[in-house]
Amino acid sequence: MSLFLGGQQALGSAQRDRFAESGFLVLPGLLPEPLRTRLVSEVDRWVDEGLRTRSIASCTDPATHGLPPVLELELPGHGALLTHRPLLRVVAELLGPSFVFHHLHSDRQGPDVAGKAWHHDYEPNDRADPSLLMIHVLHYLGGLDETVGSLAVLPGSHREPAGKTALAHLGTAELPGEVVIDRLPAGSTVLLNSALFHARRPAPDGPGRPRYFVDASYCQVGARWRPVKPFWRQMLARARELRLDHGQWPELFAERHFTEYIGTA
Repeated sequence: MSLFLGGQQALGSAQRDRFAESGFLVLPGLLPEPLRTRLVSEVDRWVDEGLRTRSIASCTDPATHGLPPVLELELPGHGALLTHRPLLRVVAELLGPSFVFHHLHSDRQGPDVAGKAWHHDYEPNDRADPSLLMIHVLHYLGGLDETVGSLAVLPGSHREPAGKTALAHLGTAELPGEVVIDRLPAGSTVLLNSALFHARRPAPDGPGRPRYFVDASYCQVGARWRPVKPFWRQMLARARELRLDHGQWPELFAERHFTEYIGTA
């Protein structure tokens, strides 16, 4: 049921059907090396200069901290990643020609970081229409192997309505039918239906290395989506100012596709 796509990034109808069934797609080595190394350097800056901490503070207590000093999409590599043409060709095949950027975040997770329990990341829309797709695009800049842990996904779980944390009580335990993604080259990407349950498994005990991770989310147009960052308007406006859509994706940073921010669910 899984879909691993190598080489030329293009989907046929059978592959789109398999994604609809399984809820995930693996693109090994999608990112070109110059972009990948640029992103690694930017993630180091994001973490080491405290920009990630400031961004989190702006999300958790916007009244106190206001707009963060730097938005991730203002980092040139991150901005380029959002509209990397081979990626958006695949996104368009899955979501259709009109879709909107939802959010972006990145991190450098230490080798001793704990796992993340089973969860999904689907946000509601104002039509309460589960047929409208939201996808999360997970970029593993250094790849995946036994030194950084693995990603476990539960194929088909996106087809059954459930709360985000409905399986959290299971931690990162092995589940029947799961697929473990634990061997990916540097610069690889995994696309998830955002309603798909998945978990981050920690690396085994022993020497490890940091996990460089960037994820972005995109939604089908047709309803207004709930934003997850209080400064979402400024984020979209800045993307438009920077012309990150290159004039090719007119809906990508349009505010009309979102409700008001009401905090995290």
